Amino acid sequence: MVDITYKNTTLRMAIAQAVVKVSKPETITAIDNDAVPKGNVFEMSKAAGLLGVKRTPDILPDCHPLPIEFTSVDYNINGLEITVIFTVKTIYKTGVEVEAMHGASVVALNMYDMLKPIDKDIEICQIKLLSKKGGKSDFKDRFITDLKAAVVVCSDTISAGFKEDKAGKAIIEKLNSCKVTVSEYTIIPDEVEIIQEKVKHYQNQNIDMVIFTGGTGLSDRDVTPEALIPLLDRRISGIEEAIRSYGQERTPFSMLSRSIAGTIANMLVLALPGSTNGAKESMDAIFPSVLHVFKILKGARHD
Repeated sequence: MVDITYKNTTLRMAIAQAVVKVSKPETITAIDNDAVPKGNVFEMSKAAGLLGVKRTPDILPDCHPLPIEFTSVDYNINGLEITVIFTVKTIYKTGVEVEAMHGASVVALNMYDMLKPIDKDIEICQIKLLSKKGGKSDFKDRFITDLKAAVVVCSDTISAGFKEDKAGKAIIEKLNSCKVTVSEYTIIPDEVEIIQEKVKHYQNQNIDMVIFTGGTGLSDRDVTPEALIPLLDRRISGIEEAIRSYGQERTPFSMLSRSIAGTIANMLVLALPGSTNGAKESMDAIFPSVLHVFKILKGARHD
C-alpha cells in the first residue's frame, strides 16, 4: 500500500457513474412497474452497491480500508439507458474515487443480474469518475508563488560543529516541494539576542517567512519561544494547534513541544521542533495550506 501516514484528514467526496443499456422498452416498463421477477431492481441494486462499496479494500489489494461515512445512489432513465450515479463521502487521509466507481459497478452488475431473465442483451458501459473533492488537489494553484523563506537552526551542539543538521534540511526540502525559495539557511546557538537579531534582519530584507527549528522544548537552553513571542504582532494559535495535533497522533511526546506561529507585519514566523521527525511532521501538518496566509497578509483576492 502507498504510505498515507503523513497526510492530513480532510473531507473527501467522489461521484461516479455506470450506464446500464437495456435492449427493449418492455424492460424499462417492468422496472417502473416493479414487475421484474427477482424483485425491485432499483432498491435491491442500491443495497448491493452499499454493501459493495464497503468491501472495496477486500477486492482491490492496494485500496486502504477507510470509514465510509455517506453513500447515495441515484438513477436517471433516458430511453433505454439507465445511468447510475453513486456518491461517496468520508473524512479521511485518502480519496474515495475507487470506492465510488466500485459502488457504481456493483449497482450496475446487480441490475444486470436481476434483469437478465427478461432481457438477454443488456450492456454495462461508461463506468467512470465524474468528480472528486478533497485533499491537496482542491488547493492546487491557489497559493501565492514567488515567496522567499529563511530557515534558521537553533542549536548549541550543531552550531559548535558537534552534530549535523537534518531538521533544517528537511524543512528546506518541504519548502522546495511547495515552490518556496529558500533565500538563507543558517545555524545559530540557542541565544535569545541572536534569535531576535535574525528576525529583525529578515524583516528588513523583506523575507516572507522565517522558520526556526530547535529550542522549542523544555530544557534550560530551549529559548526560541521566549525570544520570538515579544516580537510577534499576532499569534496564530490554529497553526500551533495543527502542528501539535498532527504530531500527537504519531508520538505521545508532541504535547511537550512549544511550537510557535505568528506574524510580524506581513512576515510569517514559525518555530518548529529541533528533531528531524518533529520538524518534518510539523511541515507536513501545515504545508502547503499555511501558504494561504499570504493572500491575506498581502491583501490579494482569495476564493
